[in-house]
Parts: sequence; C-alpha cells; structure tokens
Amino acid sequence: MDRPPLSDEQQRVFDLIEGTREHVLVTGRAGTGKSTLLNHLSWNTEKQIVISAPTGVAALNVGGQTIHSLFGLPIGLIADHEIELRADVRKVLNTIDTLVIDEVSMVNADLMDAIDRSLRIARHRKLEPFGGVQIVLFGDPYQLPPVPGDSEERAYFADRYRSMWFFDAVVWQQTPLRIVELTQVHRQNDDQFRYMLNAVRFGQVTKDIADVLNEAGARTPPDDGTMTLATRNDAVNRINKASLERLPGRALTAKAEVSGEFGGRAYPADVELQLKTGAQVMFLRNDADSRWVNGTVGTVTRIDGTKVRVEVDDEEHEVEPVAWEKYRYSYSTESKQLTKDVVGEFTQFPLRLAWAVTIHKSQGQTYEKAVVDLGHRVFSAGQTYVALSRLTSLEGLYLTRPLRPSDIIVDRDVLDFMRRSREGAAT
Repeated sequence: MDRPPLSDEQQRVFDLIEGTREHVLVTGRAGTGKSTLLNHLSWNTEKQIVISAPTGVAALNVGGQTIHSLFGLPIGLIADHEIELRADVRKVLNTIDTLVIDEVSMVNADLMDAIDRSLRIARHRKLEPFGGVQIVLFGDPYQLPPVPGDSEERAYFADRYRSMWFFDAVVWQQTPLRIVELTQVHRQNDDQFRYMLNAVRFGQVTKDIADVLNEAGARTPPDDGTMTLATRNDAVNRINKASLERLPGRALTAKAEVSGEFGGRAYPADVELQLKTGAQVMFLRNDADSRWVNGTVGTVTRIDGTKVRVEVDDEEHEVEPVAWEKYRYSYSTESKQLTKDVVGEFTQFPLRLAWAVTIHKSQGQTYEKAVVDLGHRVFSAGQTYVALSRLTSLEGLYLTRPLRPSDIIVDRDVLDFMRRSREGAAT
C-alpha cells in the first residue's frame, strides 16, 4: 500500500520524535495529518515503539491496542490503588522505547498517571517519569474531552486535579511536555471550508460563517444509508430502528441477562437487541481472538437461535454473548480514599445497530458525506467541531437543523493549557 509522503512540517516532527527522548504532544486542527504522521512513525521508526489509544475505534484506526488492554488496567478510576501487572504485560512494557497514545483528548488525568505508574513499576525505575519511556501523544484538545463519570468520580477529580484533561496529570508537573502544532490541513482542500472549521474550533464563528454552513447543510440528504452523526444516543437509536424496519423479514430479539445494580443509563448494550439478516452492526467489545474490536462495523449474515453470524471485511464470524461488570466508586474527601466494588453484571451480544453513530464515536473517522444531527442542543465542548471536521468538503454536509451560537462550545481548560504552552514555547 502506497503511503503519502510527509510534508516538510510533518518531517520536522518525525525527526524530533525519532532523534530525541523528549515527550511530545502532536496536535493541530482536524485533518492536519496527525494520523499520516503517526502511521509513518510506526512504519519507519528505528525505536521499539508501541501504539495505543483510549478506545477500540481509535486503536483500530492506527493498528494499535487499547490502553486498558495494553497495560491490563481495569476500566474506571485507578486513583492511588495498587497496580498489579501481569507477567506478559511487564515483559511488553520493558521492551518499549516510545509509547504512542492516539486520540489523547479522550484520556483523563487519572489514566495518564496510571500509565506513568505502570511503566515505573514494570521497569523498576520508580523515580523516573514513565520509567524512562518516551511518550508521544497525538490528538487535538479542542475536540472531544474525556467523558466525566458519576458524582463520585467528579468529586475525585475536583479534589485531586486542576481538570480531568490528560495535560493536568500529576506526571506533567515532574517532566516537560513539548507541544508541536501541525498547521497544514490535508483532509479538506477547500480553503474556505478549512477557515470555517478553524473558526468553529476556536469558538470564533461569525454570522457570515454560520450562514454559509447552514446554507450548505440545508439540502435533503441522499437516501443511500449515509452515516448520521448525532449528539445523543436516543437519536442514534431512532435512526437505527427505522433503518432496521426497512429491511425485509421479521426482527429477532435477543434479551440481555441483568443482575445486581445495573442502572439503565449504564447499560453497555441494548437490553432487547433486535436484529435482521442484512442489518449493519457495530461491535461493542474487543474480541479475545482479535477478530474485531470495539467499533468494528459489519453486516449480519445469519441468525440461528442463540447464534449470530456477522461478516467483517468479507469474512464471516460467529458472535456469542459476553458479560460486562458494573462497578461503583465511593470517595471521601476527608480520608482521600476511593474504593471500587462489583455491583452488577450485564450479559448480551456485543453488537448494536450502526446506520448512525454518536459524534463521540466518530472521532478519527473521515466521511465524504454525512448527516450531522445536533439534536436540541450541543452539550459537550468540541462536539460540533468534531462532527463538521469529519467531512472532506462542504458539499458532503447535511444538517438536520441550522447551527446556532450555542452549538459552538470551547473548553476553558483547553484554552488555558494552549495559552500556557505557547507562552512556555516563547520563553
């Protein structure tokens, strides 16, 4: 497969990573070639490099492994609990020269500190940040932030960190992080569209810019299964249900087994999963045999009793139900202690319908056309920017409603961090 050559800008960043031991954050607007640079690094570095990402979709996109899988870390807050590393994990971590983390905007400060502690433990270098491993981060903090947890988790972050963001992890107070911002946009060729996306990124959208975006997006979308990017799960579910109903035949229902305290908002999959042959589906869990990861899209080819067969990249696989465990955290600001207990279990096929996807799960993807459904309101910083910047051109944009000023949200912690990094670079 031919890979695009690096621009002069990208080559300079590659040389910095390859020729030094500095910790680097490679950032920049959507479409500036962060992924191209990462792929070039993975194929051309002479260092022992490991690539990771916070989600299965992001890991799939860069041919890497999820952070939790790589380090053998539990889902949820790690806090100050003892980290127990398996022998195979220790072996891998001891071979690393450089650890790459893609889509780092979704990594929270607690997980970043857990990565630091794990590497120190595995490499028996407890006084050295990241155990002496070079850390290279890829991502744009102006895009989606880490997902906040329940009230106990939010209390923990408020008590321990300046913010939830990766850049406010304790480890960065002990070692410098060099910020390199790519500026040349490659995803979009239209200078006008690039300019408008940048305005959305920084929260500087004028009426003229909004008018152009809204006029372009007001067209009727094609009826060909074009992916819909929506802010909310309920909108995604509605679209997927309607698409399923258009398929011939009767839908078969797989009911989840639920035990303990599994709140409705915490369900990792549908309680009643309806499927038909021909349905487009997305996997919700990594496969132990690496046949698929969280985010892989396939097509249902056969449903036979308790068995479902799904085709992925022209290969058919049998899919079985899996179990998710539900944890609860309890945190005391007085004792500074956090505990985690298993309080419920949920068993279901690791599948969901996939004619539509949340904007959060679309991060890192590129679409020639997409329907952007912002619902009644945008509720997360960077959400509108991520959705619009998935597109290669303005001609592929379809909006379910006009953009409003309230749809453009920029996180204050990100603005402060980027300002501090620029001031640091100038001194």
